[in-house]
Parts: sequence; C-alpha cells; structure tokens
Amino acid sequence: MQRLGSLRNAVLLFVLLPLLGILVVVGMLGLRELEGQMTRRLQDDIELVARSIRLPIAAAMVRGDTDAVQEALDSVFQIDQVFGAYVYDRAGARVATSGPRSPLLERRRDARELTAEGTQGSFEERRGRAVFSFFLPLFDAAGQVVGLLQVTRDLSRFQDYLERLRWLGSSALGLLAVVFVLVVLIGHHRAVGRHVRGLTGAMEPIGTGESGLRVPERGPDELRRLGASINAMIARWEASEQRLHDQRAREAQLERELRQSEKLAAIGRLAAGLAHELGTPLGSVAGRAQRAARQLPPEAPARGELTQLLAELGRVERIVRELLDFARQGVLNRRSVELTPLIKGVVTRSRQAAPRGDLQVEIALPEQLAELTLDVDPLRLEQALGNLLDNALQAATHQVWISAELADDQLLLRVADDGPGVAPEAVERLFEPFFTTKPVGQGTGLGLAVARAAIAEHGGQLWLAPEAEQGACFLIALPLSGATRATLSQPEPLAPAPPYRSK
Repeated sequence: MQRLGSLRNAVLLFVLLPLLGILVVVGMLGLRELEGQMTRRLQDDIELVARSIRLPIAAAMVRGDTDAVQEALDSVFQIDQVFGAYVYDRAGARVATSGPRSPLLERRRDARELTAEGTQGSFEERRGRAVFSFFLPLFDAAGQVVGLLQVTRDLSRFQDYLERLRWLGSSALGLLAVVFVLVVLIGHHRAVGRHVRGLTGAMEPIGTGESGLRVPERGPDELRRLGASINAMIARWEASEQRLHDQRAREAQLERELRQSEKLAAIGRLAAGLAHELGTPLGSVAGRAQRAARQLPPEAPARGELTQLLAELGRVERIVRELLDFARQGVLNRRSVELTPLIKGVVTRSRQAAPRGDLQVEIALPEQLAELTLDVDPLRLEQALGNLLDNALQAATHQVWISAELADDQLLLRVADDGPGVAPEAVERLFEPFFTTKPVGQGTGLGLAVARAAIAEHGGQLWLAPEAEQGACFLIALPLSGATRATLSQPEPLAPAPPYRSK
C-alpha cells in the first residue's frame, strides 16, 4: 500500500489536483460563456422577429385596423420558435392576441410602464414551460407611441439542450480527469516509480550489512546519478569497513604478538635463572662422577653405572646450554662473514652429529652469491642454521637441501628435507618454546624457538613454507646492508635455487 507521503501521492496532490482544478474552472467558465452566448442569440432572434412585424402593426394601429393587426400576429405565430404574440394599445389594453394568453400584462399599468421604458426582455414560466418575452414599443409617423408589441418564445427545448450540454461537459471533464490520473500514474510508474522501488528494494539487503551489493543505476538522469552516488557511498563504506576490519585484525595480531613476546620474555628470564642455578651443581656432579669413574677398574659394575650417569649429565648440560641460548638477549657481535664458508661449516658440524651417516646434504648457491659477504653475528646465525639443519637431518629420509637466493633486497635461505613433513595441527605451535614433535627424551622443544630469536635479532624472519611438495621447508629472510647490496653485480636476474624434490 502506498503511503500518504509517497512520491506518487505527492505528484497527484501537488501536480494533478491543481491541473484538474484549473480544468474544471475553465470548463465551467466555458460552459457559462456558451450558455450566455446562446441566450443572447435567442434574444436576438426574438427581437429580429418582433422588428420584422413592427412597422405593419404600427401602421395598422394608426389606422385602427384591428384585423390587419391580428393577421400580422397570426403570421408571426406560425414561426416554430414563437410561443405567442400580443399587441397592446397606448393605455395598456390588449388589442390582438395570437397564442396563449399572457399573464405578464394583466394590469394596464404594466403595459403603460413598458411602453414608456421602451425595448425590454424578461423570462417567465407559462403552463409549466419557461418562456422569454420581448417587448417593443409601436410608433406612428410622428414618433408618438401608439402601442406595445410582445413576442414570446418557448425555452423548454433550449433549456433541455443546455442540460444535455452541461451533462456532456461534466462527463467530458470527468473522463478527462480519469484519463489524466491514469496518464500520471502510468507515466510516474514507467519514468520514476519502478526505478525508485528498485532503489529501495536494493537498499533493504544493503541495510542488513551484506557486502558486495549495489543499487541499479537506471531511470532518468537524476535517478541514475542518485544510484551512482549511493553505489559510491556504499563502496566507500565497504572500504572503510574493510580498513577497520584489517586494523582490528592487525591490532589483534599485535596484541597476540605482544602477549607472546611477554610470555617468551618471562620464559627467557626463568630459563636464564634455572640455567645459572643448575650450571654450578651439574658441573660439580659431572666432575666428581668423572673422577670416580677413573678410579674404578674397567670391569667394575659401578664404572658402567657412572658412564650412564655421565651421559645423562651431558644431556642435562645440553638442555641448560639451550636454555641459556634461548634466554640470551645481548648485543650482536656483528662482523663480515662470507656466506659460503659459513654454510659449509654448519653442514660439516651437523653431519658429524647426525644420527645417520647415509643422508645427503645438497648446497645450492647461485654463482652471484658464491662470494657474498654478510654483516652478521656468525655465532648466532650458525646457531640458527645449525638447529634447522639438525631438525632436517633427523626428519629426512634420504636428502636435505640448503639453498640461497636474493629477493627484494633480502637474502632468502632455505633448509628443506624429504621427510614426512609437519602435521597441520602442529604448525601453529611449531615455534613455541618447549613444544616438540619428537619422542620424549629426544628433544627439548627449544631449537626452533632459539633459531627464530637469533634471526629476529638480525632483523629477519623465520617461517615454515606452506608450499613444500614433500617434507618440510624452513625459510630465513635476512635484510642486506647497503654495502652488501652495492657489492652485488646483477647483469641478469638471479636464478632461483633448484626445487626441493625427493630423489
């Protein structure tokens, strides 16, 4: 249902109704003017008839020839438009009559007054019928009034015609009003209404917050511009919502990272305290056990027990050392280090400590990076690479790859293996301290955390590449210093390292 304040009702109220009012007023004035012209035409016709017989009747009145007067009246009465004709003498007495008796001049004083006043017309009702009477004085040759002529005409047919004319005019006005209303309603629907409904219909789902919707840009220029403005406003609103969403996501991420940093800092402080507190007694216990083992003969059962005790103490010392590495937050001891010897040294040490000797380690370095020099802390970078390589050698089936390439003023180092990879449920917690996927007793869960901390101290990043086809692939991104970038000569783009595929 259309509301009272709708655009369609406003058009009907402020446009169509005034037009219809003007049309009705003009129609009524036109009908009234037409009636007035027809009435004047009727009076002119009666006056013309009266003047046509005026002279003969006046001459007969001067002669006193009543028969001639009656004959002239009878000739006028034969005209269809004439209802009656009457002649009065100067005193108001009726001289001759043709047609129904006229009640208008029953008194002689009326005739005398009309004779003195001259030409005059009046309307009256006779026998239930409206008639018009025209009075014309009769003069002799000297200009003296000798009598009065009255000619009447029947107005019933004239009034019937006027009634039909009024009815036709009213019907025409009513029909024209209906046509106007239909034209306005249909025109409003075709030109404006359907497009406005399209706009409002499209705005309803937009108001619920659903994104990606737009209003149609159809209709007249004004509505198209309105639709375009609404769409531009919606686009700006969606962009603002997206920016707000991204900002909230960034704030949430920063908050999570802050909490993680606070947690790691607390764990680091705890680890440093435990390492320092445990270091001295562990060293003392290890020394005493070694002295006791040397004093026992080789075949003594206690010597074997002490050997196992020393192995476990070595494992505890390694854990304490990892705790100290994780808690270390000192200033980096940067110096220039060649990339190739650094990687080869890490590979040599990790191969010596690997649980299997049949694993292959492939180093893939582009020629442009063969003599690359880095400004890093070699101990911390070797520690990070060593931890990643140790994990890869423990997880690999046959082979491990180490590669390097340049990308956006950064050095990308990859350490990949052809092992079973990382379980999806472990990816999120992979770099958490003390989280490990290895069996109990084979890992402390600090290797990746220490590696990430060391890379972060160099302003870089460490993450697990999700696109590895088999096994696991860890990436290190280290920013290059200005001096290092200046020494690189790149006549052609650097070729990427070979893909990490199992052989």
